[in-house]
Amino acid sequence: MTASDSPALVADVGGTNTRVALTRGRGLVAGTTERFRNAEYGGLAQILAAYLEQQRTAPSRAAIALAGPVRGDRAEMTNLGWVIEAGALADFCGLQEVALLNDLQAQGHALPDLPESHLRRIREGSPEGGTKLVIGLGTGVNAAPVYPVNGGHLVPPAEAGHIHLPLHEALDFRLSDWLIARRGFASVEDVLAGSGLERLYAFHASEAGVSQAQDAAAIMAAMEAGDALAQRTGRHYVRLLAQVSADLALITLPGAGIYYIGGVARAMAPWFERFGFEAAFTDMGRFSDLVARFPVAVVEDDYAALTGCAAYLHTH
Repeated sequence: MTASDSPALVADVGGTNTRVALTRGRGLVAGTTERFRNAEYGGLAQILAAYLEQQRTAPSRAAIALAGPVRGDRAEMTNLGWVIEAGALADFCGLQEVALLNDLQAQGHALPDLPESHLRRIREGSPEGGTKLVIGLGTGVNAAPVYPVNGGHLVPPAEAGHIHLPLHEALDFRLSDWLIARRGFASVEDVLAGSGLERLYAFHASEAGVSQAQDAAAIMAAMEAGDALAQRTGRHYVRLLAQVSADLALITLPGAGIYYIGGVARAMAPWFERFGFEAAFTDMGRFSDLVARFPVAVVEDDYAALTGCAAYLHTH
């Protein structure tokens, strides 16, 4: 049995939950996928040890996707506070090899293996193949290009959620000032993450002269119920997302498409058409025709990063 055929451990560590599975080759082993709430554990090592004890298995290799910057064999969780070192993790869990990937890198490696049934098409565009762009919208925000290289894929690490929020009209400038007063900086993640939707709602409440706060789930429910304040928030969110995506598309030229991933992306997808995503995405002046060529889809597979980790192990 080759190393690529032996069972391996894969995990996707988000700000709220960690998903874990066993893999063989490029595919996940059926029935082995589990989800753990991070708040109930002292760190990733405890989660993986509990999982391996539950599965009664001892794989030698692992690939871990993490929502935070990865520098060699060390990673820091941006929205969780955990520091993860590959060597210490391997020793604790009895593994011979642990690879750490940024979660967007894992999502990028997953794209070639996702069936069409796991995608929600937002716009068809005129796909040309080549580069893809993956944009994560969840507890945090990030984006990374996916380059085809030598029969595989190169997905460079990035922290794109912390770039400046685009400012296209007076409302955006007021939002920027409002964010800077509270957070010192107006970033994309400050608005487009799950907590960002809550901030955007609070901003629109202040614009309306009321003091009102809601969590993301309540905002989504209010949008569905036709609440005017929630729908203004949702419309602004969709426009800003479309503009950020178009800006990133002009940097990366994703002829093979833009792919949104994450819980916030899946929750907002039904509102894209209603809230004017198409018009905002293609509003790029003389470059509108170029941007219009790029397909856009939402990945509806909550475990895609695990598939990406499996693909990474299979090719490394």
